[in-house]
Amino acid sequence: MLTVETHQAAPWPSRLDWDARASEAVAAALGLTPFAELVDAAPLVEVAVRLTDDAEVQTLNRDFRGRDKPTNVLSFPQVQPDLLESLDNSDDGEILLGDIVLARETCAREAGEKGISVEDHATHLIVHGALHLVGYDHMDDVAASAMEALEAKALASLGIANPYDDQD
Repeated sequence: MLTVETHQAAPWPSRLDWDARASEAVAAALGLTPFAELVDAAPLVEVAVRLTDDAEVQTLNRDFRGRDKPTNVLSFPQVQPDLLESLDNSDDGEILLGDIVLARETCAREAGEKGISVEDHATHLIVHGALHLVGYDHMDDVAASAMEALEAKALASLGIANPYDDQD
């Protein structure tokens, strides 16, 4: 069974139930992957979502990626990619799939630039982060296109427009 733990370390817009939104976003993303069974697996599958500020994300980005600047979302997978396929058979009782961390100021700025709500943009970033937790990336055009297609489909299931429609 999937559980998403959400922690707000910095003030985020409160018009939304972030716990519910993060859970829906992670479930929608995972449900489109070969790891969809993790959503309803017997062991407890946990994803942590941290809603924080640019300063904390900059520190994490510097310490873990060697990039001393804030970014919109960071993902920290806790399961090796070669072990993902066997997780639904785990008898450990609990699996920490990983952490997703969002930066409030960067997210708000990007949402403004795109003319969308902070809530919808953050949801997109949570979907994006969840896909990273199960091995998806965007390191080349083929991988990026595949990941973007999954993101768009997951967001559509949540009633959110395709964020890639306006791109060249």
